[in-house]
Amino acid sequence: MVLGTIMAILDTTIVAVALDTLSKDFKVSVSTIQWVTTGYLLALAVVIPVTGWAIHRIGAKSIYITSLVLFIVGSALCGMAWSANSLIAFRVLQGIGGGMIMPVGQSIMARTAGPKQMGKVMGVIGIPTMLGPILGPVVGGAIITNMSWRWIFYVNVPIGIVALFLAIKFLKPSEKDKTHRFDLIGFLLLSPGLAILVYGLSEVGNQGGFSSTSVQWSLSVGVILIVLFVLRSLRAPEPLIDMRLFKNRTFSVSSICIFLTGMTLYGTMFLLPLYYQIVRGDSPWVAGLMMAPQGIGAAMMMRYSGRLTDRRGARMVVPAGMALLAIGTLGYTQVSSSSNYWFLGVSLFIRGLGLGLGMMPAFASSYRDLSLDAVPRATTTTNILRQVGGSLGVAIFAVVLQTQINHRIPGSTGGLTSIATGMIPPSTLEKVAQAFGTSFWWSFGVCAIAIIPGFFLPNSGNKVPVEELETEMVID
Repeated sequence: MVLGTIMAILDTTIVAVALDTLSKDFKVSVSTIQWVTTGYLLALAVVIPVTGWAIHRIGAKSIYITSLVLFIVGSALCGMAWSANSLIAFRVLQGIGGGMIMPVGQSIMARTAGPKQMGKVMGVIGIPTMLGPILGPVVGGAIITNMSWRWIFYVNVPIGIVALFLAIKFLKPSEKDKTHRFDLIGFLLLSPGLAILVYGLSEVGNQGGFSSTSVQWSLSVGVILIVLFVLRSLRAPEPLIDMRLFKNRTFSVSSICIFLTGMTLYGTMFLLPLYYQIVRGDSPWVAGLMMAPQGIGAAMMMRYSGRLTDRRGARMVVPAGMALLAIGTLGYTQVSSSSNYWFLGVSLFIRGLGLGLGMMPAFASSYRDLSLDAVPRATTTTNILRQVGGSLGVAIFAVVLQTQINHRIPGSTGGLTSIATGMIPPSTLEKVAQAFGTSFWWSFGVCAIAIIPGFFLPNSGNKVPVEELETEMVID
């Protein structure tokens, strides 16, 4: 289970440092190459609600083996990609497998261990969860610096084969439950709705604004499909996402915090390595190392934040976390072509502290006023919101960056091939840095907005401790 979890978590961050290389190799714009990340996140978001139904109807062992096979095949195909479009398509396939690996694996571990050993199980699960954001960019940078970018995908194949062999040999079949129904109509509304909406946002940069017919049609169709999905979910007996949960005030407010946190987390992770590689001329290895402080800060703060929330309440903790997130991001709004590396590292460490302080309490408070029967549905919903927020964050920040580059550098098309260090004069490079600074202002704005809903969270400790809530979530 840990081998599968490591693969899935690493692949959410390991590709970040490769985007500059991929953009140049395939000669595509920022708003196009962002789909390598966005496609993966959207696939994760869409497949999460399918997983619970699949575990009941198909069986945990069968669906886990299927998810490993999809991830392995997707990884191999990504490594063989011949164009940006083919890579994006294969990343979606990889994301479908990766999106099922973690929830199915955690479900198997929880059911096997039982409630008495869940503390040990959560500790085992927590190791790759904590180390993934730290090691992903570093490992990806090391691979790209010393080998072809294709190996950031090929490296999953041998690990996946070992995990597949162990799963076939040691996992026991679980009981199946044929009573669960799959909301096919909801799935057919949500999946294309999200994809078309994000596509419309990404086309804003390519078309130069919202006046383009393709942009207007894409955004309109995407919004209509999502609205139809919401209306459908309010009436369906077993909806893909239970929209009735949002009648609970605490759950709704927590969901807003989770959505905004996903936007700034994944959106900023998209911008950071591009800044270091394009503006500073750093190797992918150095860019990966420079992103590590955020993961270190989050890992240091996360356990403490749970205990603090149990004593003080989310209203005291979450706004403080989002404020730290905003303060850390503020340093990057002032980036130049010669910004001090220690200053940038400390700023990113502060961002990590904010993530660790604000993210888990926001998740925990979302379950505070719900019955235990509603927790599994709430878990599905909050995880989807985080991934969708991340998808929109990456798409929007990519559009802002490309638009700023086009505006500040005459004749630029938003591609990264022509704006590499050493190929342009320092004055132009400074303009590129300013384009990144403006993009980081958008991330800062998201962090600042996220402070507001935090003040509407409960001001007393959780009815169930955060650690116990985590256990119940996994068991259910």
